[in-house]
Amino acid sequence: MAEFKLPTETIDLPSKGLMYPKENPLSSGKIEMKYMTAKEEDILTNQNYIKQGIVIDKLLKSLIVNKDINYNDLLIGDKNAIMVAARILSYGKNYEFSYEGESQNIDLSKIDPKELELDLYKDGKNEFGFTLPHTENKVTFKILTHGDEQKIESEVKSLKKINKQSSSEVTTRFSHIITSVNGSSETKDIREFVNNYLLAKDARELRKYYQEVSPDLDMKVYLNTSTGEEEVADLPIGLNFFWPDS
Repeated sequence: MAEFKLPTETIDLPSKGLMYPKENPLSSGKIEMKYMTAKEEDILTNQNYIKQGIVIDKLLKSLIVNKDINYNDLLIGDKNAIMVAARILSYGKNYEFSYEGESQNIDLSKIDPKELELDLYKDGKNEFGFTLPHTENKVTFKILTHGDEQKIESEVKSLKKINKQSSSEVTTRFSHIITSVNGSSETKDIREFVNNYLLAKDARELRKYYQEVSPDLDMKVYLNTSTGEEEVADLPIGLNFFWPDS
């Protein structure tokens, strides 16, 4: 049987692998990805995947070379890095789009990982401590993975089916982020605290600290505006990010 070569690239993860157990292949802080082929273009045009909202995840799974990697283990920031790398490998570093009526052109290769305070990260442990400034309750929390996000989405949908007027995304998310409250890691205690005792101003501070310690790409970019001035905004991920000819 003929042998065919396929180029690959090694991508550095924003987390540097510090928050994965040593037995997890992601603990290397790197991931090998292949270039997109016609097979991946089939994935991108799969209408069923698009309707389900899973087309990008299906694409990234297909591009990861090491099939021992559990995609659900990926921290969200690492997943973002893989997504940007996949776009560069597939269609190049130039990302053209329209923002508030102005044409934009971003060099995706210049998007760098956030700087990490390495002293905060213990090898193989995804857990951080935080004292809520207004009530002084002590919590520990984790950085969410793709698998965690799937569980949150599923739980919110289930609650919506029970009560169509339900709006529980904020409390559900905090219930999955927080791993202990004042020394208790019991799920019922965490949910009781989140639902009844987590002050909005404490939630805001916890959310800010979560963003500070969460490994990710720095997705802030400078965009042109109609006034001629530059505006700082989060990188818009539009339809033409993976469908540049759309």
